[in-house]
Amino acid sequence: MSKRWWSILIILCSAAAGFAIFDILHNPSRDIISRSDKPARIVSLTPNLTEILFALGLGEKIVAVSNDSDYPPEAANKNKVGTFWQPNTEAIIASKPDLVVTESFEQQKAAGESLKKLGYNVLSLKIESFEELFAAIKKIGDVTDCPQHAEKVVKDISNKLNTLRAKFSSNKRIKVLWVVQAEPLRIVGRNTFINEIIELAGGENAIGATIQKYPPIGTEELMTCGAEVIIQSAMIKANIADEQKAAEAFWSKWASLPAVKNNRIYVVESDTILRLGSRLPQGVETIGCYLHPDVLRQGNGTIKQVR
Repeated sequence: MSKRWWSILIILCSAAAGFAIFDILHNPSRDIISRSDKPARIVSLTPNLTEILFALGLGEKIVAVSNDSDYPPEAANKNKVGTFWQPNTEAIIASKPDLVVTESFEQQKAAGESLKKLGYNVLSLKIESFEELFAAIKKIGDVTDCPQHAEKVVKDISNKLNTLRAKFSSNKRIKVLWVVQAEPLRIVGRNTFINEIIELAGGENAIGATIQKYPPIGTEELMTCGAEVIIQSAMIKANIADEQKAAEAFWSKWASLPAVKNNRIYVVESDTILRLGSRLPQGVETIGCYLHPDVLRQGNGTIKQVR
């Protein structure tokens, strides 16, 4: 090859490299995912993402996780890189990751963009519905070069959910008031994945359509909603029994509400139910037990106890 052609080739390569650098610097919001190598050092910034990564058989490649990643048990032994709401960028960098998996809400988005500007591979995922969960699992499988395993995980979750749907479909829909905050009172609206859980478990949101996903409600709306079951998410896993007593005392002032009258107020352990990840069927099953305790039975024919 002549010197002239070598010169042209060098110029073209330099131009391509310059364009790539320009693209990274001026488009920091995009995902920088290199598919030339399988990620060998993965950092997860949320508990549900950690659970998904483990479900995909990537546990040995995970070098660090968020402080609140505690399932499966092996996750607790991983290095920690900040909380769900406040990722620690310095700790993430110290982990020397070749892939950082985040969610797309504001706090994590800011951390992700900072890492992208520094040239790190960042996969940012929106997971706010069942459909988005399945898409996220497949995306992770694609990026980590285990697409078949990801398809299997999605199929397994889907099959379990379909089985649960069949169990509950023929039962009377139970009106559910799902409380995320007692004072001031704030509840789960219909445009949420928790509403998907309620419906799949044979329930119906006691509150109609709302503008906000987790709207506040007043006494008048509360008294007319006809809630037959009240579910509250536990704030602290170790204090569920105490929170249950506090919830029953709090709701006693609305004695005419069917859920209160019939003592159907339940404080539930949040991790399994509210982490939109690979344990989703377990969460649906748990709620199903509260709504229809006579339906779900163990292999020996006895009713599964939930309290």
